Amino acid sequence: MMDSLDLNTIWYLLISVLFGGYAILDGFDFGVGALHLFVKKDEERRVLLNSIGPVWDGNEVWLVTGGGALFAAFPEVYATAFSAFYIPLMLLLFCLIFRAVSIEFRSKQPMLWWRKMWDVAFSGASVLASLLIGIALGNIVWGLPLDVHHEFTGDFLSMLNPYSLLLGVTTLALFMMHGSIYLILKTENALQEQIREWVNNTIIFFIICYATVTMATLLYVPHMTQTIRHTPSLFLVALLSMLAIANIPREIHRKSEFMAFLSSSGAIIALMALFGIGMFPNLISSTPMDSYSLTIWNAASSQKTLSIMLLIALIGMPLVLSYTISVYWIFRGKVKIDHSSY
Repeated sequence: MMDSLDLNTIWYLLISVLFGGYAILDGFDFGVGALHLFVKKDEERRVLLNSIGPVWDGNEVWLVTGGGALFAAFPEVYATAFSAFYIPLMLLLFCLIFRAVSIEFRSKQPMLWWRKMWDVAFSGASVLASLLIGIALGNIVWGLPLDVHHEFTGDFLSMLNPYSLLLGVTTLALFMMHGSIYLILKTENALQEQIREWVNNTIIFFIICYATVTMATLLYVPHMTQTIRHTPSLFLVALLSMLAIANIPREIHRKSEFMAFLSSSGAIIALMALFGIGMFPNLISSTPMDSYSLTIWNAASSQKTLSIMLLIALIGMPLVLSYTISVYWIFRGKVKIDHSSY
């Protein structure tokens, strides 16, 4: 039997992997939605919808799996997070519902007003969902007002602080960059060239936001750098994130879109790793009393539960990975519109 350090840390890493996978997969989903209204022709909008049509629902499996893993391994964190983020999570749920409904309903009727209505709903829900995810992460980094019983004592408006809003915009910029690169992979001819012009703009947008968040974090959230300061070798993760981001325009210029997408995915992985390193061992930071924070130690399930659930995870994770890989392999290549398309 593994000791408590191994089990708690392994589950911390496993949940980070699940949410990191969700950020990569549903990230380009949201990015495509945020860019949806930038194309004007109906057929081009259909191409954008069909680029994610076969995979959007499978991408959200990673969110469900991550939430289930969080509930199994750290139930107190699950309870506190859902209590604190009740309104943002309900808004996120409505966004996911409206995205799904928009994709399915848009092409059911030929009227222009009908399709425009669902286009706006799809794009608006994608933008709002991206912002909400970033705002939630920003509040976790900044810290939530928790009492001695780890119960949230703040309100929704207190979450709309400048740092969290900045992280929300940065998340939107990251997803737009990621989504535009994915669209280059899935489109061709004039539409692909049009989207190729978007990539540089989204990269600039993201880099400006990223640099601003980095400075704000160093100035106002210095606890996020403590682990790297104590273990300088972990600075390599920050270096890798910068190299991955810098490689994106290089690969786009070389018209190596797949490598650009891998670089974008690598940047997301590195950024999620920096988030995890900065937070460790906290799962939710408490402010102003750091002693009330929820950590991998005081919020975890029993060691027996962690060990049993780990065995289940070792069986389930390959199934999720196999499903994801098979779907992307089956629907690889450029989008072709036919009678069965959205």
